[in-house]
Amino acid sequence: MDKIAVLIPCYNEEKTVAKVVRDFREVLPEATIYVYDNNSSDRTVELAKEAGAVVRHEYQQGKGNVIRRMFREIDAHVYIMTDGDDTYPAEFAREMVDMVIKHQADMVVGDRLSSTYFKENKRPFHNFGNSLVRGTINHLFCTEIKDIMTGYRAFSYQFVKTFPVLSKGFEIETEMTIHAADKNMQVDNVIIEYRDRPEGSESKLNTYSDGAKVLMSIAKLYRNYKPMNFFGMLSVLLAVVSVAFFIPVLLEYVATGLVPKFPTLIVCGFALMASIQSVFAGLILAAGAQRNRQEFEMHLMEVDRRYKELIKDEK
Repeated sequence: MDKIAVLIPCYNEEKTVAKVVRDFREVLPEATIYVYDNNSSDRTVELAKEAGAVVRHEYQQGKGNVIRRMFREIDAHVYIMTDGDDTYPAEFAREMVDMVIKHQADMVVGDRLSSTYFKENKRPFHNFGNSLVRGTINHLFCTEIKDIMTGYRAFSYQFVKTFPVLSKGFEIETEMTIHAADKNMQVDNVIIEYRDRPEGSESKLNTYSDGAKVLMSIAKLYRNYKPMNFFGMLSVLLAVVSVAFFIPVLLEYVATGLVPKFPTLIVCGFALMASIQSVFAGLILAAGAQRNRQEFEMHLMEVDRRYKELIKDEK
């Protein structure tokens, strides 16, 4: 079992991966540095090995797939996740590790948005997207996480071994954040400096398509984790539409005693029925979500027991 595991998912990062590995080895000499290659076609693997990293492979494309394999294969007291593009300075890693060990944090978020991100990042839509996602999640899930999309994080053993990775791509950071918020895990923020990619290094994140996937992921996770809120809002929307279209029909009936817009009346009736069904769907799914949280707590206790056994075996 590693004391500290530094996890670096990589896809075509030959320009920066060796420096990232060396930087983290210098700051965390007791750590094991893992580079998980995701079908790179350049010299990423070769350079990572030369720099002293343990190189493994994930052949299903996508950052979420890489992190799933990392979390499944590696046992460590503390995990640091970073990117291989040298945008996250290694010197903040020690503080993040200490937050897990000494402050019992389940996840520590490397907060770019409170420091240099908006100055260093040259892609304005990325800046807007990060602010939008942060505001949306903090509002919907009543959290105060400063940077939702950051790839620089630290985790406890308990978080890694209880986090069900469902995302395949760049939505993974959003999924981690919402999972931690829903399961009442301790999340701390550490302000870090961010630097943009060096010249010649290209981002794998597509602003529009991946941004749309992230927003869809938020909607799906909100439906799954907060079903009463989600279906409650849908119910209110359907009820408002139903009433809005019903009022003119009612007024005309009161004035003339006739209902010339009979199809509209029928649609209003179906919309109101759908509104009522949404309420009951939310209630049923909310009960299921509550049961899932209870089962998660039992699973968390089992993982914690296994972790203590691993520590005992090490001694």
